[in-house]
Amino acid sequence: MRNLKMVIEYDGSGYHGWQRQLGRITIQQVLEESISSITQEDVRVVGSGRTDAGVHAMNQVANFMTNSTIGERNLLAGINSLLPPDIVIKRMMEVDADFHARYHARSKVYVYQIYNGTVRSALYRQYVWFVRSPLNMDWMKEGAMLLTGTHDFSSFCASGCGLINHVRTIERLEIDRDNNGLLKVNVEADGFLRYMVRNMVGMLVDIGKGNRRPNDITDVIGAKDRRRAGVTAPAQGLFLKEVRY
Repeated sequence: MRNLKMVIEYDGSGYHGWQRQLGRITIQQVLEESISSITQEDVRVVGSGRTDAGVHAMNQVANFMTNSTIGERNLLAGINSLLPPDIVIKRMMEVDADFHARYHARSKVYVYQIYNGTVRSALYRQYVWFVRSPLNMDWMKEGAMLLTGTHDFSSFCASGCGLINHVRTIERLEIDRDNNGLLKVNVEADGFLRYMVRNMVGMLVDIGKGNRRPNDITDVIGAKDRRRAGVTAPAQGLFLKEVRY
């Protein structure tokens, strides 16, 4: 039995997230069906984590077990030939039998893209959150600093997320802006709750607009109440950028 690790890129616009769901098309389903067609066996793909409907990935990591003797290069080419244009396996390699894409991940890096300008973008509409109001970058960065560290992120977790432990450690949260008004919020943590990044970005944008103050972050974290954090940023601006092991 071989254990194969994959690095996958996908545009999540047309999918109901990563995880298989009855009656809905997902990234996991499409991958499993394509791999099974090549290996001629039932295959279960294990991802590093779930991405929600409409969320993209630059470097999602997953693994699967197979009895196939097809070499990695030929297997990669064969599977990619069956995948739709919005999903591609970038790399494939054989790894130790005990490697697990989810349980062995040390941290994940997400990037959220915001287009801040007076006129929306037609080309990037599926990959950014368009925010017309001017944003105060200094305030947003001040708020980002208060989110960094180990906290109970209950206020930034989707209602009914089902997890008991909401404590996570944000190792890095940086905001950059280019000359064309594209903001990138890069966040690295040891784990993420459902909608956690999108809820944090939503609050940071509220701060940037002047609707909230940076030090409101401290009060919201302490409240452990989702209603205190405000809006959820839309899915299309979010990308899983990297999984670190």
